[in-house]
Amino acid sequence: MNEFLWVEKYRPANIADCVLPDRIKQNFEEIVKQGEIPNMLLCGTAGTGKTTVAKALCNELGVDYILINGSDESGIDVLRTKIRDFASTVSFGGQTKVVILDEADYLNPNSTQPALRAFIEEFSANCRFIFTCNFKNRIIEPLHSRCAVIDFKLNKDEKQLIASKFMVRLKYVLDEENIDYSEKVVAELLMKYFPDYRRTLNELQRYSKSGVIDEGILSNIAEVNIKGLVDSLKDKDFKKMRQWVANNADTDPQGLYRKIYDSLMDKVSNPAHLVLLVADYQYKSAFVADQEINLTACLVDVMANLDIK
Repeated sequence: MNEFLWVEKYRPANIADCVLPDRIKQNFEEIVKQGEIPNMLLCGTAGTGKTTVAKALCNELGVDYILINGSDESGIDVLRTKIRDFASTVSFGGQTKVVILDEADYLNPNSTQPALRAFIEEFSANCRFIFTCNFKNRIIEPLHSRCAVIDFKLNKDEKQLIASKFMVRLKYVLDEENIDYSEKVVAELLMKYFPDYRRTLNELQRYSKSGVIDEGILSNIAEVNIKGLVDSLKDKDFKKMRQWVANNADTDPQGLYRKIYDSLMDKVSNPAHLVLLVADYQYKSAFVADQEINLTACLVDVMANLDIK
């Protein structure tokens, strides 16, 4: 299955192959050089390479690791089973083991995250923890203070360089898969989802089923995001809806509310209610402190009060 997914098939196996700005990559090159992984908190938007870097570090240093996704398994029971069973044993080679806890910002800050703090201390002799998150302000301070915090956010001067490197990598994948493609179309797809390399590669694979990536897909690109949202709202799937919001958190909020309005108007049982609902949250978006929470609240309101055809 992994070989079928391009994001896994072409996932970098070492730090040198990871697409990162030099100032960020140097942190991980130094860890490889020293041969010892510290407790780390890797922060940044979705698809920017946090999990890939964590895996690459473990592979390059030859350490045993376990990967747990916080958005799937966020209860205390996970800590008491998977993490404890793994962390409490010594690896065959006597090396330090690593727990990679992906999307740790989904973990309960009042119960699960404090338990992790205790685990860091309890298993410090033979285990390290690498946490990844999209929003570092959702990670409790005691975890921050026990980890080396590395932010994957690109500054203005780095974006063009990293986009160019992404483009080279995407063309390599398409060539390896024998897909005919238009560089212009690939570039447009990249710019739409940048800096989410994972999302870009997933979309390329989806569009490549015919063996060609050409201008015929351009009319579909704009509809990809909203269709996934409409499906999650129709199915009342909160988890998928929340992930959609996270993936589109950097998009202009006014444009998002307009797109939601246009896409749902013909699909809801009470269009008038939709108008009032979306207008209210769009108005609030002009001054709220957290756009993601406001948008999530809007969509929860839609799911709770409107039937979607």
